[in-house]
Amino acid sequence: MPGKIRIAQTVSLETPAAEQPALHNRWHPDIPTIGTIKPGETVKIECVDWTGGQIGNNDSAEDVRTVDLSKIHYLTGPFEIQGAEPGDLLVVNITDVQPFEDAPWGFTGIFDRHNGGGFLEDHYPKAAKAIWDFDGIYCTSRHIPGVRFAGLIHPGILGCAPSHEVLSEWNRREADLISSCVHSHPNKVVAQPPFVTNAHAGQATGDLRAKIAREGARTIPGRPEHGGNVDINNISRGSTTYLPVHIEGAKFSVGDLHFSQGDGEISFCGAIEIAGTITIKFDLIKNGVKSRAIKSPVFRPGDVAPNFGPGRYLTFEGFSVDEHGKQHFMDATVAYRQACLRAIEYLKQFGYSGEQLYLLLSCAPIKGSIAGIVDIPNVCTTLGIPMDIFDFDISLEAEPKKRNLGSCPVSSV
Repeated sequence: MPGKIRIAQTVSLETPAAEQPALHNRWHPDIPTIGTIKPGETVKIECVDWTGGQIGNNDSAEDVRTVDLSKIHYLTGPFEIQGAEPGDLLVVNITDVQPFEDAPWGFTGIFDRHNGGGFLEDHYPKAAKAIWDFDGIYCTSRHIPGVRFAGLIHPGILGCAPSHEVLSEWNRREADLISSCVHSHPNKVVAQPPFVTNAHAGQATGDLRAKIAREGARTIPGRPEHGGNVDINNISRGSTTYLPVHIEGAKFSVGDLHFSQGDGEISFCGAIEIAGTITIKFDLIKNGVKSRAIKSPVFRPGDVAPNFGPGRYLTFEGFSVDEHGKQHFMDATVAYRQACLRAIEYLKQFGYSGEQLYLLLSCAPIKGSIAGIVDIPNVCTTLGIPMDIFDFDISLEAEPKKRNLGSCPVSSV
């Protein structure tokens, strides 16, 4: 009989994340490892939610409005993978992800435009929140009634630590971007450079802790060399991800667990964010970066996916022409924003508020895609909404009827 799966690391939902030495919120090669995992071994790893417990199960959006964005993206790790060397591929087989039994709920948030913002911040500038309750694989929300769906549960962040050379390259190119956008994007945060405030370096102390805080890369964006915060919902149960190894031992970390997320996670805090346990089987492909010609992460989705027929999606199109009628050149961001806005305006006819729908499109299993990216000047994007998540008919054949669908918490300022 197979043995009991080892718990490689536990976390606490009571102790502040910044005080837990098994967590960290920066990428740096010198963060001390918290344990060793052997190739071929399956382990369970516990994770806090990405805000470290700042958001409560309540009916107020004030915690979302005032969330401290310097205290986020707490990852569990790093773990040494025995025998891993630079140039190997770390094989990450996710066999399960579950919320904690004593915390069977999650949250989705719209961040205030002055504190994080989001994809549609010009239209929905105030903070808002939805709490989701879990019943096995299904979720419902008292703040967005009339919908129920199965979650494609997954980690938002997984990756190996960068080498000193890779870390320097990240910081160089992102600093160059910030400098080059001073005049073209004067009021826009275009990248997140190293930031000492509330940097958590795990078990590092003294001068090493200060060095990591000073040099460490923020975990906000994914990066081509190691993946990181990719927020890909198909990296779920049964999936396999192949990560380039940059330093001896790999130093693998994981976190930011999601019960469900729509393509694009448009409200920034747009998944159903949870604390929970991820179960992973690790393997190595020695010299895989060269022998497989892999420079960036590659993954194979698992066998678990939302089961909606192809004809059960109502799909909205968006183009590189914004809501003010301005023509943009091959801008997929503008195009996808238009698809989102059109979907929201359509669904508002059934009784939802714009904030409820913004939250829903962020976390429900919608399908976003680039349909065409060759016909100048317009990229065409699509956003498909699974009609069967609603307990009423949203098809165009059904005449829209306003329902009393309550409201979600929205901040007062």
